[in-house]
Amino acid sequence: MEQTQRVSLLEILKVFFFIGATGFGGGMAIVSLIERVCVHEKKWVSMDEFMHGLAFGQILGPFSLNTCTFVGYYLRGSVGGILAASAFIAPSFILVCLLSWLYFRFHELPQLQSALNGTNPIIIALIIVAALGMGRSKVKGNEAWLMALAAFAASAFFNTSALTILVAAAVWSLGWSWYRREHR
Repeated sequence: MEQTQRVSLLEILKVFFFIGATGFGGGMAIVSLIERVCVHEKKWVSMDEFMHGLAFGQILGPFSLNTCTFVGYYLRGSVGGILAASAFIAPSFILVCLLSWLYFRFHELPQLQSALNGTNPIIIALIIVAALGMGRSKVKGNEAWLMALAAFAASAFFNTSALTILVAAAVWSLGWSWYRREHR
């Protein structure tokens, strides 16, 4: 898709600030918002270019931020990429700074302590519900459930790092696949 007109830096700033301020629901929810705005509404990039940027963005770090950076870079080079990324994270940065200031200013109030103590079980429950939902939709078969339970046990009871668990799962899967192929 060829750019028919050059997008202004101010427009990039406004659009990605808006995406950063209104994008909720995690990485893929934000990426779908970026796609809707940048591909379908603004027609800044083609779907193919966007998918390439999304693929690159998943290589390192937070892929929604990386996708914003890719689109900004596509539109206006390094300056566009830096501006898109900065505008995207600015709303979160401002909100976290404000909430941090409020917390440290009022953290000794009994009402705030009660409210924060009440949120801890809710957060844990939300994490468990999300994990169970992902488990039901992505873990199929007894072998996969055993691997998931082993990974949970290694992490919860033995403080094993996520990287070690991923490497162990990859080695196990490759070994098991080789064994099944050789012993048919």
